[in-house]
Amino acid sequence: MSATPHGLAANAAAHTHNRLHVVLTSVIAALAGLLFGLDIGVISGALPFIARQFHVSDQGQEWIVSSMMVGAALGALGSGWMAKAIGRKYSLMIGAALFACASGLCAFAPNPEMLIAGRVLLGLAVGIASFTAPLYLSEIAPPNMRGAMISLHQLMVTVGILAAFLSNTAFSGAGDWRWMLGVIAFPALALLIGLIFLPRSPRWLMSRGRNEEAAKVLERLRSDSKAVDTEMREIADQLKVEFQGWGLFFSNPNFRRSVWLGVLLQVMQQLTGINVVMYYAPRIFGLAGYGTAHDQLWGTVIVGVVNVAATFIAIGLVDRWGRKPILYTGFTVMALALASLGGLLHMGVTSGASQMIAVAMLLLFIAGFAMSAGPMIWILCAEIQPIKGRDFGIAASTFVNWVANTIAGATFLTLLNTLGHAQTFWLYAAMNAAFILLTFWLIPETKGASLEKIERNLMAGRALRQLGE
Repeated sequence: MSATPHGLAANAAAHTHNRLHVVLTSVIAALAGLLFGLDIGVISGALPFIARQFHVSDQGQEWIVSSMMVGAALGALGSGWMAKAIGRKYSLMIGAALFACASGLCAFAPNPEMLIAGRVLLGLAVGIASFTAPLYLSEIAPPNMRGAMISLHQLMVTVGILAAFLSNTAFSGAGDWRWMLGVIAFPALALLIGLIFLPRSPRWLMSRGRNEEAAKVLERLRSDSKAVDTEMREIADQLKVEFQGWGLFFSNPNFRRSVWLGVLLQVMQQLTGINVVMYYAPRIFGLAGYGTAHDQLWGTVIVGVVNVAATFIAIGLVDRWGRKPILYTGFTVMALALASLGGLLHMGVTSGASQMIAVAMLLLFIAGFAMSAGPMIWILCAEIQPIKGRDFGIAASTFVNWVANTIAGATFLTLLNTLGHAQTFWLYAAMNAAFILLTFWLIPETKGASLEKIERNLMAGRALRQLGE
């Protein structure tokens, strides 16, 4: 018997409702990325005023910038245990509370030492959020929406960076760096409230034997009961193997491959040079010939706008075009843009035309990152780890992300002063060119592949680049 029009309409309405529920849940969870972005972007505008008030040297400025990444590395290191012990939702809530407290501490810091301590605490929150949010999103979203939903996290990061740049510009007239740093407490409290209403991860619930609760969550997030039953069976099959971390890493060479791939992906993301640009954007605009603080901060706002706009390209293409083609495009664009910027700095940015070209190359680099390595790396790191070692694998790669981030942030000004301006940008261009080859040799295409299929291929010993086939 064919379905009645009324039945078809009811099914369509239920499907739309479930899809909206997935999107709204993912948006609230991805707000953790907004705070992540705020913390990345805010320091670039506040740093010149902090340096002026406390008479901080270039090396001291590197410490202020990189101290947050040290805390983030520590936060990411403990996030795997926390997400397993208390769940993804409550881990995110702890991160939001830390965001609010640490932002206040930074805003009222009486000296650079207290500011560094506050930024380490802020880093702990960032580390927790950067690990837990993509993990939670990967477990909430259905396979056909997973790439776009995880990309929401990166979109929120870019929105946070833009919001920080706008806030910095608004407070720059009075040089009020304390408000620049303290304003982050307000969205942190909003996230904390929003998280109260989110469901628990169905995978985490089933790992605790709470199958009825998991089924109720999936019923709200999936389009039909058949999809719920199928996913419940797949999760149950995976959970028959006891979760392992270090033990699995040392005993299973296939798991070691996925962990090392995740580590490599995060190193690649950080060594593109993106956070160097974000942390020191006003300094870079100064190199391009924009001498006033007002011009430099408005330049960072343009960077933020391009960053947000280009991220929509990734969201639109990730589940249609695929991960690898987007990475090829992004690394190529970034390599060419940084090489060109280095060439301009080598020749000297002396005219209005050369200034505009230098800014165009910088914006092209930002666009290349935002539409590729920004969201794609987080998506892949959430997809390639097997369920029995997922928390460990993602924690390891996120920890390395922040270690690499710390190294980049703590060495950029030193590289400028030792290698030279042009040579520093050429170095980052060369690394982006190398990442094109690594993408071809090692990175899998996971578009449309279920997490269970990726895990089966991994544990069967298939080549890394074939995990999604």
